[in-house]
Amino acid sequence: MSGLIFNLFIFVLASFIGFELISKVPPTLHTPLMSGANAISGITILGALIVAGQIDSQIAQYIGFVAIIFATINVVGGFMVTDRMLEMFKKKDKNNE
Repeated sequence: MSGLIFNLFIFVLASFIGFELISKVPPTLHTPLMSGANAISGITILGALIVAGQIDSQIAQYIGFVAIIFATINVVGGFMVTDRMLEMFKKKDKNNE
């Protein structure tokens, strides 16, 4: 039980620190930092795959599967936002307008 309380404490602490850090980022840097963070979230997919594959508990496997789905949505969404952001900086071709 003490391990659960410790892990819950770490989760809550990380949530508050993450919120404070993100709220201090200026809007001009938010999209590039978000895309980099989402690229790093690919590591979350690997971790969830490893954990879901090594655990014998059925509930833990379901939680791992949900983590894989959410991490995949996060990574794909991050790359979509990055692609849209980079499209804004491309030069317009006057012949195609």
